[in-house]
Amino acid sequence: EETRERGDERERGDERERRRERERRRERERRRERERRRERERRREREETREREETRERRREIGDEREEARERERGGERERRREREETRERGDERERERR
Repeated sequence: EETRERGDERERGDERERRRERERRRERERRRERERRRERERRREREETREREETRERRREIGDEREEARERERGGERERRREREETRERGDERERERR
């Protein structure tokens, strides 16, 4: 009888220990999962930040290209205006010479 009770106690103790061990394992797994989730989140944030930086850089470059195109356009416009004035002046000279 006494031996059986001691055996039962030992079994209950073993069961409690197994339960505690399972709980510790579950807790470790939950911690690892939380850490993995945090790492994924950090990675996603870094990726989004990098994409925003690249987009900002592209926009800046596009803006620079547009500005250069506008400069070329303005330069071309100045060139055409100068040519028209020269042509008009030559025409005026010819007109004076004709008279």
